[in-house]
Amino acid sequence: MSRHAPALRDQNPVFIPGPTNMPEALRHAMNTPTSDHRARDFAEFLGPLLADLKTVFKTETGQIVTFPGSGTGGWEAAVSNTLSPGDKVLIARYGMFSHRWIDLCQRHGLDVEIIDCVWGTGAPADRFGERLGADADHTIKAVLVTHNETATGVKSDIGAVRAAMNAAGHPALLMVDAVSSLASMDFRMDDWGVDLAVTGSQKGFMLATGIAIVGVSQKAMAAMETATLPRTYFDFRDMTQANARGGYPYTPPLQLLHGLRASVDMLMAEGLDNVFARHHRMAEGVRRAVAAWGMKLCAAEPSLYSDTVSAIYVPDGFDSNRLTDHAYDTYGMSFGVGLGQMNGRAFRIGHLGSLTEPMALSGLATIEMAMADLGYPITLGSGVAAAQEFWRAGGKVAAAQAAA
Repeated sequence: MSRHAPALRDQNPVFIPGPTNMPEALRHAMNTPTSDHRARDFAEFLGPLLADLKTVFKTETGQIVTFPGSGTGGWEAAVSNTLSPGDKVLIARYGMFSHRWIDLCQRHGLDVEIIDCVWGTGAPADRFGERLGADADHTIKAVLVTHNETATGVKSDIGAVRAAMNAAGHPALLMVDAVSSLASMDFRMDDWGVDLAVTGSQKGFMLATGIAIVGVSQKAMAAMETATLPRTYFDFRDMTQANARGGYPYTPPLQLLHGLRASVDMLMAEGLDNVFARHHRMAEGVRRAVAAWGMKLCAAEPSLYSDTVSAIYVPDGFDSNRLTDHAYDTYGMSFGVGLGQMNGRAFRIGHLGSLTEPMALSGLATIEMAMADLGYPITLGSGVAAAQEFWRAGGKVAAAQAAA
């Protein structure tokens, strides 16, 4: 039984990789009355928001398209607007979310060629390059990559995938799932030659679920003209034409859009480079804690470590689901469960969005208590101390710089 009344438990931060903790300023920004989405002032509001989102995607030439929905809606929009039934797409499977994108493509009648990888590894740029180089007739129409595999805590090198595509001289579209990376880790749509980048409002933007956000290159916009997969709700053409007139083709999620405006302002005030550095700092503290517990990350090597979520193997003989259930039932705190091949073998600590060192320490201390309760071979306080030492070292540096 929980030791806390639901109203008190709800005050605890969550350590799932999304939806993330919501700053009070953003929650209040969404607390707006109903307004007329066909009035002139909505048009004056929408245009600058879409323009500023381009800065977060790091694109000058692409367009930003938003839909009421989650990241999965963004996946569907990317696929259905640019491809036709029977088109061949190339995708690597190395986690639950790359697997789900495969499933979506198969349900849309696409010819999906899968490169199966060990979970804990990332996108295999070299294998993509070899396959594309052998595709002399250019039958492959798109390469799909999950930038940050949320199930395993693995970050892939999108720039390397683009380089492999260029080296093969292949014209396929590059589609990237950036749902749990954009606005938290560096993402460079133009520099990496990304044609379609998909994210959602509930991760790095620190909002409620409800807006799918897609960055669309000019090449992808051109592909829309010949694509024949059916789309209505997610039609880029309908949305971009309505946006150009200052509106939506249907009722927009007004309150969420106000929250998104406040979120973009908050990210810009902090500075994107500072946002990325903060996420790296938070993630590294968590990784120090994991090492102090004597546990291992699912990510196979440091170059793959995600700065938004850590997936952690539990020791042999332990059930990670029992651990996350116990942490929630006893201490009122949520951690990510293991998904797919990680089910029962690993739990996840989400460390993205609105998070500070003191908030993160509460999560590390709580999961340590849960592990101790269940007889895990850890020393209570060891992970907390390791994270504290790392974060204190950064604080000492900052203090010294301020005093200089």
